[in-house]
Order: sequence, then structure tokens, then C-alpha cells
Amino acid sequence: MAEDSGDGTVVSRVGVFAEMFREQIEFRELLAAIVRRDLALRYRNAFLGFGWAVCMPVLHMLIFTVIFTRVAPLDTGVPYPIYAYAGLVPWNLFASAQRFGALSLTANPHLVTKVYFPREVLPFSAVIVALIDFLVASTVLAGLMAYYGIAPAWSVLFLPVVLVVQLAFTAGVALLVSMANLFYADVKYVLELALIVWMFSTSVVYPVDRVGGAAGELLALNPMTPIIEAYRSILIRGELPAALPFMAVTLVSFATLAVGWLIFHRAEFRFAEEL
Repeated sequence: MAEDSGDGTVVSRVGVFAEMFREQIEFRELLAAIVRRDLALRYRNAFLGFGWAVCMPVLHMLIFTVIFTRVAPLDTGVPYPIYAYAGLVPWNLFASAQRFGALSLTANPHLVTKVYFPREVLPFSAVIVALIDFLVASTVLAGLMAYYGIAPAWSVLFLPVVLVVQLAFTAGVALLVSMANLFYADVKYVLELALIVWMFSTSVVYPVDRVGGAAGELLALNPMTPIIEAYRSILIRGELPAALPFMAVTLVSFATLAVGWLIFHRAEFRFAEEL
């Protein structure tokens, strides 16, 4: 009997996920419309427009280049500007998706309370907008590679796999953050602090694998580090990412998406009451 119950639970959950995927396909035009709206709102009346997607990582790269080449020199094995920028661009994809994802439900009360659609569309749209910024900012990375004479190797074919893994992890966290911010209004403030701490706990601007002791063991559990190192391995070193860390983070990323999506889906009926 217990085995039947377990099998029934698994089948039930598979059915739930299948239904959630079908809803996303059914409402794909709404998702596209919200993405277009959010892009227009973000860059409306902005003098640089999409240029801001490039300016911020470039500015951060310049600041950290001064710090880690003049103030506290750091050996990264490659020119520091491209090392930093290759970490900042994927990090900004993750961080931007969380910042805008956190507000995606609370900023759209008229949709959440009055129109039926899968509410996941809202945090997913924040992830897609962040992805578009990521693609724009990546043009500078291509320029830096050309400047430093780093030609793309065959490993670049693996780049879409890394991006998909990051998007899975990013979307899973965004679902949880958007829901948490709806129920607890101070989450958006805590999130800013959390993202700062998380960034310096990730190999964004320096290699955290050089941190030893208990702190190093704790930092090794951070899923974003193997993701960012995978980008560097493919683009800068011309090799595939380390197999075991990347396999582990792939499992964590899709598990985060599955758990986050399921929790979000089950809590949807309460969203209108909180707005």
C-alpha cells in the first residue's frame, strides 16, 4: 500500500508539472507582452537606453580593476579586466532577475487580483528581461576577448548549456523571492543586502577557491560560483567546465526551479488576498 501511495504521489506531481508547462505555453503571448512592456518601462526616458545594460558592468569592472591591480594586486592567470567582466555579466543576470522578480507580483496588483493567468509569468518575465540585458552586455565581453587576443575555442558550443543551467537556478530563486516579497514587504530590502553578500561570496571579482578553512568550505557550497567559473572556462580558458562541480550545480539548479515553481504554484490562490 505504501508503495502505491508513493507511486501515486510521484504521478500526481508529474501531472502538476505537466499542467504548469502547458499553461506557460498557452500564455506565452502574455509573457512576451509583459516582457516588451517591462523593457519599455525600464528604459523609457533613459538617455542611454539599453546602454545602461553595458555601463554598469563596465563601471564595476573598472572599479575592481583598480582595486585588484593597483591597491591589492591579484593574480587571476588572465588579464584582470576580462576576468572580472566575465564574472560580472552573468552575475548581473542573476542579481537583476532577483531585484525585478521580487517586485513582479506587488507591482502588478491589477493583473494578479483581476485577471486569470499563471502568476509565474510575472517573475519569469523579470528573468527574460535580465537575459536580454545579459545578451547586450555580452557584446563588450566579445570586444574584450578580441582586444586581449582570446579566440573562441570549440568549448563555446557548450555555452548554451551553461546559460540554461543558470536560467533554471535564476528562475527558481526568482519565484521564491517574488512570493516571499508579496507575503513579507521587507524582503525587498533584505534582498539588496543578501545580493551584496552573495556577490562577494561568489567568484565574481576574485577567486573564492583561495579562501581556506571553514569559510572556504562554506563558500564552496555556493551554486553561483561553478556557474560563473563555467563561463570563464569556456570563454577565456577554452575548455569545458570542471565536470563534477558543473554536474552538481546542474542538479541543484533544476531542483531549485522544480521546488520553487511547485511552492509558488501551490501558494497562488493566496496572492490576491495579500494585495
